[in-house]
Amino acid sequence: MLITFSDFTSIPVFWLQIASAALWVLLILLIAGLVNRFADKPEIVRKIVHIGTGNVILIAWWLDIPASVGITASILASATTLLSYRLPILPGINSVGRQSLGTFFYSVSFGILVAWFWYLQQPQYAALGILIMTWGDGLAALIGQRFGRHKYQVFGTEKSWEGSLTMMLVSYVVSSLILVGTQGNSWQTWVISLIVAVLATALEAVSFLGIDNLTVPLGSAALAFFLSQLVLN
Repeated sequence: MLITFSDFTSIPVFWLQIASAALWVLLILLIAGLVNRFADKPEIVRKIVHIGTGNVILIAWWLDIPASVGITASILASATTLLSYRLPILPGINSVGRQSLGTFFYSVSFGILVAWFWYLQQPQYAALGILIMTWGDGLAALIGQRFGRHKYQVFGTEKSWEGSLTMMLVSYVVSSLILVGTQGNSWQTWVISLIVAVLATALEAVSFLGIDNLTVPLGSAALAFFLSQLVLN
C-alpha cells in the first residue's frame, strides 16, 4: 500500500518532533556501531557519538520539542550510561570499568540545560552549552591526541596546549554563531563569546573523571546567559 503525503500530515506534530530527534540519534549510533565493528577504534567511536548526538539539541531547538521530552530522554540516557559502565550495553562507547563518568555527565547536562532554558524560553543558551561541549571538547580531545606535542598538567591530568587552543577556538566560533544569530551583531556579543570561550577552555583544562561534560556546558551556558542579560538588556 502506498504511503501518501496526507498520511504524514495526519500524524500529530509532537510525534513527528520525537521521531526526528530519535532518527538522528539512531543514525549516529548506527555509524558508531559500524566503525566499532570494522575499524576497532574505540576512541574514534566515542567521539562520533560525543559529537554526533550532541547536535540533537539543534533539532530540539528548531522544532521546539517540549522540555518534558528532552528531560525524559536525559533521564533514560543517564540511567543507561550508568549501567553501561558495568554491562556491555553500549560497546565501543564506554569501556567497562573505565575511570570516567563522562558519558553519564554528558546525558545529565543535556537534561539540566533543557529544563533550565526551555523554562526561560531561551533555548539558544542550552544549544550553546551543549554544542561547546559537543564540538569544542570533542575536537580538542582528537587534536590533542593526534597533534599535542606541548604538554602541561593540571591536578595530575595531562593536557596539551594544542588541544586547549582547539577548545578555545571552537568554543568561540560556536558562541559567536549562536549569539550573533539570536542577539545581533554587536561588539558586546563578540566579547561575551570570547569570555565564554576562555571559561570553557579553563573548565575543560581542570577536569577529571569526565566532569568537564557537566561543568563545560553548564558553565558556558550560564555565563553566556548572565552576561547577555547584564550587557544587552
